[in-house]
Amino acid sequence: LLFKMCSNIGRTLSRLKTVDEETMGESKLARVLTVFDLTALGVGATLGAGVYILTGSVAKDTTGPSVVISFLIAALTSILSGLCYAEFGARVPKAGSGYVYSYVTVGECCAFVIGWNLILSYVIGRLLCFNVAFKAPFIVPRRNGPFCVKTNASVARAWTGNFDALIGNKIKTHMLSCCSMDVPGLAEYPDIFSFAIVMLLTALIAFGVKEFALVNKVFTVLNIGVILFVVIAGLTQADIHNWNWTTDEIHDYFGMVTQTTIDMTPYGTGGFMPFGFGGLISGTATCFYAFVGFDCIATTGEEAINPQKSIPLGIVLSLAVCCIAYLAISATLTLMRPYFLLDTLAPLPVAFEEVGMSWASYPVAVGAICALSTSLLGAMFPMPRIIYAMAIDGLLFEFLANVHKKTKTPLVATFLSGTLAGIMAVFFDLKELVDLMSIGTLAAYTLVATSVLLLRYQPDATPVSTDEATYEKGDSKPITQSTESFEIRMLIQPKSSLPTQTVSSIVNWCTVASALSMTLFSVTAVLASSSGWNGASIAFSVIFMICSILPMICIGMQPQSNKKLSFAAKSHLLFQVPLVPTVPALNMFVNIYLMVSLPPSTWYKMLIWLVMGKLFFYELLK
Repeated sequence: LLFKMCSNIGRTLSRLKTVDEETMGESKLARVLTVFDLTALGVGATLGAGVYILTGSVAKDTTGPSVVISFLIAALTSILSGLCYAEFGARVPKAGSGYVYSYVTVGECCAFVIGWNLILSYVIGRLLCFNVAFKAPFIVPRRNGPFCVKTNASVARAWTGNFDALIGNKIKTHMLSCCSMDVPGLAEYPDIFSFAIVMLLTALIAFGVKEFALVNKVFTVLNIGVILFVVIAGLTQADIHNWNWTTDEIHDYFGMVTQTTIDMTPYGTGGFMPFGFGGLISGTATCFYAFVGFDCIATTGEEAINPQKSIPLGIVLSLAVCCIAYLAISATLTLMRPYFLLDTLAPLPVAFEEVGMSWASYPVAVGAICALSTSLLGAMFPMPRIIYAMAIDGLLFEFLANVHKKTKTPLVATFLSGTLAGIMAVFFDLKELVDLMSIGTLAAYTLVATSVLLLRYQPDATPVSTDEATYEKGDSKPITQSTESFEIRMLIQPKSSLPTQTVSSIVNWCTVASALSMTLFSVTAVLASSSGWNGASIAFSVIFMICSILPMICIGMQPQSNKKLSFAAKSHLLFQVPLVPTVPALNMFVNIYLMVSLPPSTWYKMLIWLVMGKLFFYELLK
């Protein structure tokens, strides 16, 4: 009896969501989003206010002028994730993003974990902008004309602070005098204005996706226009010598200014890579987070026109636009001013001021406000879709899947998530929760890459258990066991030219082994980087790296499925990730390494959140 009970639980946790032509047509949401709408959504969510701050801080403290290379590597790395999302967007054009993709290939339990993490990530993401430490900077006017950057925890609070600065910080002064909150983890005072902003934008999203897309496009176009202005105006003051300062020139410069001997350590060795290759890689890790946000496009599977075509195009185009923007801004800024003179808080306004163009700071402020707007809209839009998709599948309460007949939006999910985010904006200081956003997003990226890998080697016909009818969900099926006998030589010499159940099992186990080895390598590398490399750490790193590569070689020897889903076969474009398993494996490695690099406290908080989710999940299964 116990064995049968455990077997039933295991089958329930591992059952897959099936997607076919019939289920593809089942959507209560409005299909009105074009490729341009999706591209603007991805650009707006990704190209936030960080484009105006991130370059200066990374260039001065970490990379120097080679920040351009860091952004290029980070963009190429992000494209790996984008390609995986693009394939699933074409194969499974349903609302839910990484949650649905995991449900289709890995199983229900894993899908719930990803969906649960994405909910937390998007709640925090609504309230956070990007800078080096993932705090939301915003630009406010200084009394003498140029701009400075003030750091707060949330985009909504950034709006409040920006408005408050314009009226002399009267709101903050009044709120601190009447209702100050001196409690660890809470904000200095309840920010009612932030709640109003969040609820106003929530109402916009609930009113209709077409109206939301129009507002988002306006702010995104304005933001891109400001970036073009900054690049054109900045390049008129460019000096190529700013990429070639020598150590002696830097020493002489500060010696003339300070008339004292200076420590050159903070300024590196000069040249294009003053902090060496290590600084370049460290800067790349920071710049990678600047490209987080494009995955919101994947939640529009039931609202995009021709999603098999528009979602892949939207993801690729948005990443391309963001890549060009970051490269242009970083090149312009480091050519305008020497890297060691950049301001880490307001690099662009200060740079324009130093070259005699202080008036240019005002368009930069407009761009920052537009970027804050699109960041908030881009973070608010996906979360109701994740909740809606989970509720449709029975993993959240059914009423959360209700769609308004007139607006054709998940009204209950939209206002519930908006209210939650608004309350958090009022009371909480989210600085301590910010890393949870990154770990949840990186986990989703990892699972989507893994799902692409597993999907490519699934057999064309998957047998279904005879007791499938006992499941309540009609759109899910259990994973069945392989009936073909396994032989060692099949790791490199498969018997069939098409995927079989044995091939699928080989790929599954090799993927697990490779992911585990990647994790061990990342832990070793992170620990060695902090305490110093020695013979043992180098030896273990080499061993774990080899153990990561060998399973992928075995996967590469297996036959891939040429099957197209029946609904996708009718599409004019079905995007597929190239160079499988190399591209998904590289994507997995980068995301795992970045997750391991996060502080231990983040993992403790994530564990608590997951335990809460598991308890909730098991209650729903009863």
